[in-house]
Amino acid sequence: MGTHDSDLYADLAAVGPYGVRPGHALITLVEPHPGHEYAYNRWYEDDHYYAGAMAMPWMFAGRRWVATRELRALRRPERSAVADPVTAGCYLSTYWITEGRHADHMRWTVAINQRLNRDARVYRDRTHVLTAFQDRIATVYRDGAAGPRDTHALDHPYAGLVLQVVDAPSAEQRDDLADRLTARLLPRRLAGSPAALVTVFRPVPLPGDRMTYVKQVEGVDTRLTLLWFLESDPRESWDTLFTGVDEELAATGAGRLELLAPFIPTVPGTDRYVDQLR
Repeated sequence: MGTHDSDLYADLAAVGPYGVRPGHALITLVEPHPGHEYAYNRWYEDDHYYAGAMAMPWMFAGRRWVATRELRALRRPERSAVADPVTAGCYLSTYWITEGRHADHMRWTVAINQRLNRDARVYRDRTHVLTAFQDRIATVYRDGAAGPRDTHALDHPYAGLVLQVVDAPSAEQRDDLADRLTARLLPRRLAGSPAALVTVFRPVPLPGDRMTYVKQVEGVDTRLTLLWFLESDPRESWDTLFTGVDEELAATGAGRLELLAPFIPTVPGTDRYVDQLR
Protein backbone atom coordinates (compact mmCIF):
# COMPACT_ATOMS: atom_id res chain seq x y z
CA MET A 1 0.00 0.00 0.00
CA GLY A 2 1.44 3.34 -1.01
CA THR A 3 1.76 6.46 1.12
CA HIS A 4 -1.21 8.08 -0.59
CA ASP A 5 -3.47 5.12 0.20
CA SER A 6 -2.34 5.13 3.84
CA ASP A 7 -3.18 8.81 4.14
CA LEU A 8 -6.80 8.02 3.27
CA TYR A 9 -7.22 6.31 6.64
CA ALA A 10 -6.25 9.50 8.46
CA ASP A 11 -8.56 11.55 6.25
CA LEU A 12 -11.53 9.28 6.89
CA ALA A 13 -10.96 9.22 10.65
CA ALA A 14 -10.98 13.03 10.80
CA VAL A 15 -14.55 13.50 9.55
CA GLY A 16 -18.06 12.23 10.17
CA PRO A 17 -19.91 10.86 13.21
CA TYR A 18 -17.96 8.85 15.76
CA GLY A 19 -20.28 8.49 18.70
CA VAL A 20 -20.78 5.29 20.68
CA ARG A 21 -24.51 4.77 20.19
CA PRO A 22 -25.66 1.73 18.21
CA GLY A 23 -27.52 3.67 15.56
CA HIS A 24 -27.68 0.64 13.29
CA ALA A 25 -27.36 -3.12 13.51
CA LEU A 26 -26.71 -6.17 11.40
CA ILE A 27 -28.94 -9.06 12.48
CA THR A 28 -28.42 -12.34 10.66
CA LEU A 29 -30.15 -15.68 11.29
CA VAL A 30 -28.46 -18.59 9.54
CA GLU A 31 -29.16 -22.28 9.11
CA PRO A 32 -26.14 -24.53 8.44
CA HIS A 33 -27.02 -27.35 6.09
CA PRO A 34 -27.43 -30.78 7.69
CA GLY A 35 -24.05 -32.44 8.18
CA HIS A 36 -22.18 -29.12 8.04
CA GLU A 37 -22.89 -27.86 11.54
CA TYR A 38 -19.37 -28.26 12.95
CA ALA A 39 -17.58 -27.00 9.85
CA TYR A 40 -19.89 -23.99 9.59
CA ASN A 41 -19.41 -23.10 13.25
CA ARG A 42 -15.64 -23.26 13.01
CA TRP A 43 -15.58 -21.16 9.80
CA TYR A 44 -17.78 -18.48 11.33
CA GLU A 45 -16.04 -18.42 14.72
CA ASP A 46 -12.46 -18.66 13.42
CA ASP A 47 -12.69 -16.52 10.30
CA HIS A 48 -15.91 -14.84 9.23
CA TYR A 49 -16.92 -13.26 12.55
CA TYR A 50 -13.70 -11.27 12.40
CA ALA A 51 -12.74 -10.91 8.73
CA GLY A 52 -16.33 -10.47 7.53
CA ALA A 53 -17.66 -8.36 10.38
CA MET A 54 -15.69 -7.15 13.40
CA ALA A 55 -12.71 -5.90 11.37
CA MET A 56 -15.00 -3.65 9.36
CA PRO A 57 -15.06 0.12 9.96
CA TRP A 58 -17.77 1.38 12.32
CA MET A 59 -18.92 -2.08 13.44
CA PHE A 60 -17.94 -1.78 17.08
CA ALA A 61 -19.59 -4.71 18.90
CA GLY A 62 -20.79 -8.19 18.05
CA ARG A 63 -22.08 -11.38 19.60
CA ARG A 64 -23.22 -14.78 18.39
CA TRP A 65 -26.16 -16.73 19.75
CA VAL A 66 -27.34 -20.31 19.25
CA ALA A 67 -30.71 -22.05 19.35
CA THR A 68 -30.54 -25.73 20.24
CA ARG A 69 -33.33 -28.03 19.09
CA GLU A 70 -34.98 -27.56 22.50
CA LEU A 71 -34.94 -23.78 22.13
CA ARG A 72 -36.17 -23.88 18.53
CA ALA A 73 -39.14 -25.99 19.61
CA LEU A 74 -40.36 -23.00 21.65
CA ARG A 75 -40.64 -20.64 18.68
CA ARG A 76 -43.87 -18.99 17.65
CA PRO A 77 -45.99 -18.61 15.59
CA GLU A 78 -46.22 -21.98 13.87
CA ARG A 79 -46.56 -20.25 10.49
CA SER A 80 -43.97 -17.49 10.22
CA ALA A 81 -43.35 -15.03 7.41
CA VAL A 82 -39.70 -14.92 8.52
CA ALA A 83 -38.70 -18.56 8.93
CA ASP A 84 -40.13 -21.49 6.98
CA PRO A 85 -40.29 -23.76 8.86
CA VAL A 86 -40.32 -21.64 12.01
CA THR A 87 -37.49 -23.79 13.43
CA ALA A 88 -35.08 -22.74 10.64
CA GLY A 89 -32.04 -20.80 11.78
CA CYS A 90 -29.73 -22.27 14.41
CA TYR A 91 -27.37 -19.32 14.75
CA LEU A 92 -28.05 -15.64 15.24
CA SER A 93 -25.31 -13.02 14.91
CA THR A 94 -25.87 -9.46 16.12
CA TYR A 95 -23.62 -6.46 15.48
CA TRP A 96 -23.77 -2.77 16.42
CA ILE A 97 -22.82 -0.05 13.92
CA THR A 98 -22.00 3.53 14.89
CA GLU A 99 -24.90 5.92 14.45
CA GLY A 100 -24.67 7.79 11.14
CA ARG A 101 -22.13 5.37 9.64
CA HIS A 102 -24.37 2.81 7.98
CA ALA A 103 -23.64 3.96 4.41
CA ASP A 104 -19.87 4.10 5.05
CA HIS A 105 -19.92 0.65 6.60
CA MET A 106 -21.94 -0.80 3.74
CA ARG A 107 -19.49 0.37 1.07
CA TRP A 108 -16.66 -1.38 2.87
CA THR A 109 -18.51 -4.54 3.85
CA VAL A 110 -19.83 -5.19 0.33
CA ALA A 111 -16.31 -4.83 -1.04
CA ILE A 112 -14.70 -7.07 1.56
CA ASN A 113 -17.32 -9.79 1.16
CA GLN A 114 -16.81 -9.75 -2.60
CA ARG A 115 -13.10 -10.22 -1.93
CA LEU A 116 -13.73 -13.01 0.57
CA ASN A 117 -15.91 -14.71 -2.02
CA ARG A 118 -13.19 -14.48 -4.69
CA ASP A 119 -10.66 -15.86 -2.21
CA ALA A 120 -12.88 -18.88 -1.42
CA ARG A 121 -13.37 -17.76 2.19
CA VAL A 122 -17.16 -17.98 2.12
CA TYR A 123 -18.86 -21.11 3.46
CA ARG A 124 -21.50 -22.20 0.98
CA ASP A 125 -23.40 -24.88 2.87
CA ARG A 126 -25.68 -22.56 4.80
CA THR A 127 -28.93 -20.67 4.26
CA HIS A 128 -29.61 -17.08 5.29
CA VAL A 129 -33.03 -17.25 6.92
CA LEU A 130 -33.00 -13.57 7.84
CA THR A 131 -30.15 -11.16 7.14
CA ALA A 132 -30.85 -7.45 7.41
CA PHE A 133 -29.19 -4.22 8.34
CA GLN A 134 -31.40 -2.25 10.68
CA ASP A 135 -31.88 1.31 11.91
CA ARG A 136 -32.44 1.69 15.64
CA ILE A 137 -35.74 3.28 16.63
CA ALA A 138 -35.58 3.06 20.43
CA THR A 139 -34.34 1.14 23.43
CA VAL A 140 -36.63 0.37 26.37
CA TYR A 141 -35.00 -0.32 29.75
CA ARG A 142 -36.42 -2.23 32.68
CA ASP A 143 -34.49 -0.22 35.29
CA GLY A 144 -34.44 3.25 33.80
CA ALA A 145 -31.02 4.88 34.08
CA ALA A 146 -29.53 2.01 36.10
CA GLY A 147 -27.66 -0.85 34.49
CA PRO A 148 -25.89 -1.35 31.16
CA ARG A 149 -27.00 0.74 28.17
CA ASP A 150 -27.73 -0.61 24.70
CA THR A 151 -24.16 0.35 23.80
CA HIS A 152 -22.95 -2.39 26.17
CA ALA A 153 -25.56 -5.02 25.34
CA LEU A 154 -23.39 -7.18 23.06
CA ASP A 155 -20.45 -7.12 25.50
CA HIS A 156 -22.38 -7.52 28.76
CA PRO A 157 -22.67 -11.21 29.74
CA TYR A 158 -26.39 -11.60 29.14
CA ALA A 159 -27.52 -15.21 29.47
CA GLY A 160 -30.12 -15.13 26.74
CA LEU A 161 -31.62 -13.22 23.86
CA VAL A 162 -35.04 -13.36 22.25
CA LEU A 163 -35.52 -12.25 18.66
CA GLN A 164 -38.99 -10.86 18.00
CA VAL A 165 -40.23 -9.80 14.57
CA VAL A 166 -43.57 -8.02 14.16
CA ASP A 167 -45.39 -6.60 11.15
CA ALA A 168 -47.72 -3.61 11.07
CA PRO A 169 -50.82 -3.92 8.84
CA SER A 170 -49.42 -1.20 6.56
CA ALA A 171 -46.42 1.09 6.17
CA GLU A 172 -48.48 4.00 7.49
CA GLN A 173 -49.22 2.09 10.70
CA ARG A 174 -45.66 1.07 11.58
CA ASP A 175 -44.94 4.24 13.56
CA ASP A 176 -48.08 3.62 15.60
CA LEU A 177 -46.96 0.05 16.28
CA ALA A 178 -43.53 1.28 17.40
CA ASP A 179 -45.14 3.85 19.70
CA ARG A 180 -47.45 1.25 21.28
CA LEU A 181 -44.55 -1.10 21.88
CA THR A 182 -42.14 1.41 23.38
CA ALA A 183 -44.67 3.38 25.43
CA ARG A 184 -46.88 0.62 26.83
CA LEU A 185 -46.43 -3.01 25.80
CA LEU A 186 -42.69 -3.38 26.38
CA PRO A 187 -42.44 -1.43 29.69
CA ARG A 188 -45.30 -3.51 31.10
CA ARG A 189 -43.61 -6.81 30.23
CA LEU A 190 -40.14 -5.69 31.29
CA ALA A 191 -41.22 -4.65 34.79
CA GLY A 192 -39.90 -7.16 37.32
CA SER A 193 -38.74 -9.56 34.60
CA PRO A 194 -35.29 -11.05 33.82
CA ALA A 195 -35.18 -8.97 30.62
CA ALA A 196 -33.01 -5.90 31.19
CA LEU A 197 -33.68 -4.09 27.92
CA VAL A 198 -35.26 -4.36 24.49
CA THR A 199 -33.86 -2.68 21.39
CA VAL A 200 -36.28 -1.85 18.58
CA PHE A 201 -35.13 -1.61 14.96
CA ARG A 202 -36.58 -1.21 11.49
CA PRO A 203 -34.92 -3.08 8.58
CA VAL A 204 -33.42 -1.33 5.59
CA PRO A 205 -32.95 -2.76 2.07
CA LEU A 206 -29.72 -4.49 1.20
CA PRO A 207 -27.66 -2.93 -1.61
CA GLY A 208 -28.04 -4.21 -5.15
CA ASP A 209 -24.45 -5.44 -5.20
CA ARG A 210 -24.93 -7.69 -2.15
CA MET A 211 -23.78 -11.30 -2.34
CA THR A 212 -26.23 -13.38 -4.39
CA TYR A 213 -26.73 -15.97 -1.62
CA VAL A 214 -28.31 -13.31 0.62
CA LYS A 215 -31.91 -12.54 -0.34
CA GLN A 216 -33.29 -9.01 -0.37
CA VAL A 217 -34.92 -7.91 2.88
CA GLU A 218 -38.69 -8.34 3.08
CA GLY A 219 -41.10 -6.08 4.93
CA VAL A 220 -38.86 -3.02 4.98
CA ASP A 221 -41.90 -0.73 5.15
CA THR A 222 -43.96 -2.61 7.73
CA ARG A 223 -41.59 -4.67 9.88
CA LEU A 224 -39.99 -4.09 13.28
CA THR A 225 -37.21 -6.21 14.77
CA LEU A 226 -36.83 -6.46 18.55
CA LEU A 227 -33.95 -7.88 20.57
CA TRP A 228 -34.70 -8.81 24.18
CA PHE A 229 -31.60 -9.12 26.38
CA LEU A 230 -32.15 -11.51 29.29
CA GLU A 231 -30.20 -12.03 32.51
CA SER A 232 -31.21 -15.70 32.63
CA ASP A 233 -31.76 -18.58 30.23
CA PRO A 234 -34.90 -17.76 28.20
CA ARG A 235 -36.37 -21.18 29.01
CA GLU A 236 -36.72 -20.11 32.64
CA SER A 237 -39.12 -17.26 31.83
CA TRP A 238 -40.61 -18.38 28.52
CA ASP A 239 -44.01 -19.35 29.94
CA THR A 240 -44.33 -16.13 31.95
CA LEU A 241 -42.55 -13.29 30.16
CA PHE A 242 -43.54 -14.28 26.63
CA THR A 243 -46.92 -15.93 27.05
CA GLY A 244 -49.63 -14.01 25.20
CA VAL A 245 -47.29 -11.76 23.21
CA ASP A 246 -49.00 -12.67 19.94
CA GLU A 247 -52.53 -12.30 21.35
CA GLU A 248 -51.61 -8.96 22.92
CA LEU A 249 -50.43 -7.62 19.57
CA ALA A 250 -53.46 -8.94 17.75
CA ALA A 251 -55.79 -7.33 20.29
CA THR A 252 -54.34 -3.88 19.60
CA GLY A 253 -54.88 -4.28 15.86
CA ALA A 254 -51.49 -2.61 15.42
CA GLY A 255 -49.35 -5.60 14.55
CA ARG A 256 -48.87 -9.30 13.96
CA LEU A 257 -46.20 -11.50 15.51
CA GLU A 258 -44.09 -13.12 12.78
CA LEU A 259 -41.34 -14.64 14.91
CA LEU A 260 -40.51 -15.10 18.59
CA ALA A 261 -37.28 -17.06 18.93
CA PRO A 262 -35.10 -17.66 22.02
CA PHE A 263 -31.30 -18.03 21.98
CA ILE A 264 -28.39 -18.48 24.36
CA PRO A 265 -24.86 -17.13 23.75
CA THR A 266 -22.25 -19.25 22.03
CA VAL A 267 -18.92 -19.81 23.74
CA PRO A 268 -16.35 -18.30 21.35
CA GLY A 269 -13.66 -20.65 20.13
CA THR A 270 -15.61 -23.79 21.00
CA ASP A 271 -18.17 -26.14 19.45
CA ARG A 272 -20.38 -26.09 22.52
CA TYR A 273 -24.05 -26.77 21.69
CA VAL A 274 -23.35 -28.00 18.14
CA ASP A 275 -24.24 -31.53 19.23
CA GLN A 276 -27.62 -30.21 20.43
CA LEU A 277 -28.74 -28.64 17.16
CA ARG A 278 -30.37 -31.68 15.55
